[in-house]
Amino acid sequence: MLLAETIDSVADCQIEARGARLLSRALASPWVSYIESGRVALGVMEGAIMEHQLGVVEGPCWLEASSAVLNLPQAVDGFAETEVVLRRVPLVDFRRAITDMPASAQAVLHDVALAHRQQTEFAVSRLAKDAEARCAEWLLRHAQTGEKGAMAVQLQQRKRSIAAQLGIAPETLSRVLRHLRERSLISGSGRMLNVVDPGGLRLLAGI
Repeated sequence: MLLAETIDSVADCQIEARGARLLSRALASPWVSYIESGRVALGVMEGAIMEHQLGVVEGPCWLEASSAVLNLPQAVDGFAETEVVLRRVPLVDFRRAITDMPASAQAVLHDVALAHRQQTEFAVSRLAKDAEARCAEWLLRHAQTGEKGAMAVQLQQRKRSIAAQLGIAPETLSRVLRHLRERSLISGSGRMLNVVDPGGLRLLAGI
């Protein structure tokens, strides 16, 4: 069944008032929303306030469908900037419609959703986490496991470039790496950093 047919067959039309919360970050949702009209702000909320806004989507479009494709919790918070007319498709029907697609189409959809998810998670981490947490997450993402099970990160880019990716100054990156060494979370210098305590880095990164 095509996704468009899924909307028509199983989704009821709903109207959400301006200010309604439509997405909750890190929570799994039993449905996937399709916006027929209206505008939704995406970002990181603290209570009822959007502390950090990543962008805006306007219907007609799917709302944060990448999480549903990957069967993951929602990556961002979202609230209605205007009155929003949407259809909520049960997650089980949405995923069933995907499995009915040709294998090649499923592969493309998965890859696009994964790339979008990674970009979104990185953007959220830059907004919601401090410099040490961002750096810890970056190290974990780029760590490679050696033959003996040890993890290490080879810095293939200049520190200035890495700092720019993390949204911090190069001096801040150097200071954070020094602090991580002092806390015995990493070791080494130059272009090779050893991950001494992966669990500690994960705790610091909040992942």
